[in-house]
Amino acid sequence: MTERREPRPAARLDEELQALGWYHDNLTRHAAEALLLSNGQDGSYLLRKSNEREGLYSLSVRGKDSVKHFHVEHTGSSFKFGFNEFSSLKELVMHFANQPLIGSETGTLIVLKHPYPCKVEEPSIYESVRVHTAMQTGRTESDLVPSAPSLGTKEGYLVKQGKIVKNWKTRWFTLHRNELKYFKDQTATEPIRALDLTECSAVQFDYSQERVNCFCLVFPLRTYYLCAKTGIEADEWIKILRWKLSQIRKQLEQRNSALNS
Repeated sequence: MTERREPRPAARLDEELQALGWYHDNLTRHAAEALLLSNGQDGSYLLRKSNEREGLYSLSVRGKDSVKHFHVEHTGSSFKFGFNEFSSLKELVMHFANQPLIGSETGTLIVLKHPYPCKVEEPSIYESVRVHTAMQTGRTESDLVPSAPSLGTKEGYLVKQGKIVKNWKTRWFTLHRNELKYFKDQTATEPIRALDLTECSAVQFDYSQERVNCFCLVFPLRTYYLCAKTGIEADEWIKILRWKLSQIRKQLEQRNSALNS
């Protein structure tokens, strides 16, 4: 005989979702992909509300270099996932932490390993994820997502002051995770240098140079002076670099707290 489950009141369901820590409510599909691809790892997952209909949610899971989305339906008393039914979302996660969800295109099995927390602060300039709109080539939306700008990354040309000879040269900069790399130009495959932001102590506007729209990155052995084309562009670089430094400090504090507890 099948056990009869009592329906959940809406307020109780909302409390259960918020208590998860990895429920992202109105996060869009593209924003979820950007978060997981940029900052997650294999097995990172989050739950978000589906805009298809009431009571339907999407479980977004990263596997290798792609993100899969699975429907989770709240029936009123349980959560349906394919042919499976669970009394709670925690029970669902425990089940798929050991039982693969599905095999990816590369044959890799996807299991739930790392919940992606909703409390991670993203810089305001990256609140909306811009997906490429050049669809005329016949590419599908899913083809475009991996090359779309993702949260926490940035690239572009900046003018950099030399270390010994104080001349200024244009370089192509890329920011990904905790590394700021600069290249001779956009076509170069090998960086001239990769700066580890875990060693950077400050990022700020700089008014000591004769050029405008300058900012600097302070490292123990050297301060790097960079200039953008516009003040808005310089402000964007400063905002995201400062956000990176704040996240690095938070992670360090959490690690130290865990070691001391």
